[in-house]
Amino acid sequence: MVLTLLFTTFLTVFLAEMGDKTQLTTITLSSSTNKPLAVFIGSSLALILATLLGALAGGSIANLIPEFLLKLLSGLVFLIIGINLLIQSKKENNNDSL
Repeated sequence: MVLTLLFTTFLTVFLAEMGDKTQLTTITLSSSTNKPLAVFIGSSLALILATLLGALAGGSIANLIPEFLLKLLSGLVFLIIGINLLIQSKKENNNDSL
């Protein structure tokens, strides 16, 4: 059971991080500093700390808010973010065509 959770978590986070702004920033820093090991260590520590904070917060929040409500709230937040991004993109396309 623990190995399944470990593998699922690893795979989910690994796929989610591929090509995101963190990876692009790491690539940019590494190529501009010629110190890839230092960039790797710094970005790895930052990701570990951010993940630790997320896991601790998630564990604490799960004790306070029922799971179905937490899923509903997070879904609504992602939906609002998505709609906001679509509106901004539409505005930018309209401004570019002027």
